[in-house]
Amino acid sequence: MEFKIIKKIVHEKSRGGNMIYMDHSATSPVDPEVFEAMKPYFQEEFGNASTLYKLGRDGKRAMENARAQVASIIGAEPKDIIFTSGGTESDNIAIKGTVYKLKNKGRHIITSNIEHPAVHETCKYLEKNGFEVTYVPVGTDGLLKASDVEAAIRDDTILITVMHANNEIGTIQPIAEIGKIAHENGILFHTDAVQSVGKIPVDVNALNVDMLSISSHKLYGPKGIGALYIKKGVRLEPIIHGGGHERGLRPGTENVPAIVGFGKACQLAEENLDEESARLTRLRDKLVDAVLEQNEEAYLNGDREKRLPGNANFRFTGIEGESLILHLDFKGIAASTGSACSSTKLEPSQVLMAIGLEEVEAHGSLRISLGRENTEEDIDHAITSIKEVVDTLRKMSPLWCSKGE
Repeated sequence: MEFKIIKKIVHEKSRGGNMIYMDHSATSPVDPEVFEAMKPYFQEEFGNASTLYKLGRDGKRAMENARAQVASIIGAEPKDIIFTSGGTESDNIAIKGTVYKLKNKGRHIITSNIEHPAVHETCKYLEKNGFEVTYVPVGTDGLLKASDVEAAIRDDTILITVMHANNEIGTIQPIAEIGKIAHENGILFHTDAVQSVGKIPVDVNALNVDMLSISSHKLYGPKGIGALYIKKGVRLEPIIHGGGHERGLRPGTENVPAIVGFGKACQLAEENLDEESARLTRLRDKLVDAVLEQNEEAYLNGDREKRLPGNANFRFTGIEGESLILHLDFKGIAASTGSACSSTKLEPSQVLMAIGLEEVEAHGSLRISLGRENTEEDIDHAITSIKEVVDTLRKMSPLWCSKGE
C-alpha cells in the first residue's frame, strides 16, 4: 500500500470525526499496515516463540525478522537488539544494568536536567541506593553543552545517559559529541532515543552510543513494546530474573504480535523518513511563524532549529495551560501542555523550569507535535483556533488584564 494512502487512512481514523490529533509525542495511531501485519499472530500464528515445533519456529522467525527491521532503522546489527515493554523499561535496563554491573569500579552517573521521567526517576532511585548523580543543566535554548558534560566527569564516573531529543520541547542534543567524550574517558554512554527514532536519522555508530532506547508507539506501532540496543561487548547486570529470553536481560514469553508490529512500523518509518521529516518541518515552521506573529507575548520554548521536525512548544503570557488545552479540545484539536507521562501532575514542567522559566510561565505552555496524518488544512485550523482561544482566555485572565492597568 502506498505511504500516502496509508497516511490518508490513518488520518481519517485518528481524527475521531472532526478531531485533529496533534499530540504525537504522547503516542501515535497504529498504522493500518502495522495492524495487518500483527493480526495473524493473535490467532493463526499464536505459537510461543521459545518452543521447538513448527508453530513456535514460525513465531521465532517472525520475531527475528522484526528484530532485523528494528536494527535497520538505527544502523545496528540484529543481534544487538533486545525487545522490552517500551522506552521506560529499556531505560531502566540500560541504566540499572550498567551501574549494578560496574558498581565496584565507581558509583557516579552523569545525566541532564531535562531527561524523561524514565531516566530522571531512575537516577533519583539510584541516589537513594548509594550512587551519586550529576544533573548537567541545559541552556535557555534547551540544549546541553558537551563541554559541560565533560567537565562533570570524575574518576569514578561509570555511565553518562543523555536523551537524544526532548519529549516536551523537541530539542536535539549533541549526542555524537557527548558519546565521543564518554568513550575517550572509558565511560559507557546511553541515550533515550524514544522521541527521535523514526523522525530524524538515527545511527548508533555515528552517535557513538553503547546503548539506545526505542519505543514502538511513538512511530505508529503498538503500545507495550520497545527495544534496547546494546553494543557488542557491553555487559549488563539483569534487573529482571526468569528464563533466558532476550539474552537473559528481559525474561518472559515474547509478545510476538507486538514485536511484529513494531518491526513493521520501523520498516515503514525508515522507508519514508526523509520525505516525511521534510514535510513535517515545513508544517511546523508555518505553524510557529503564524502563532508567534499573530499572538502578542507568545514564545517558542527551545531552540528554533535544533528540534524535532514536528515539535512546536509555545508559551503564552497570562494564560494557564490546562485551560488552553481544554478550549482547543472543544475546537477539535488534541494537544498537550507537556509530557504525557506527567499530564496529571499539578507541578510545573521540570523541563520548562530547567530552561529558566518562572512557574507561571511554565504553566502557560502548549505542546503541538505533528504526525503523518496532519495536513496543511490542519495547520490552518490550529493557527486560527489558537488565536481565538488565546484572545478568549486573556479577556478572563487577571494576570493579563492587570498589565493594562
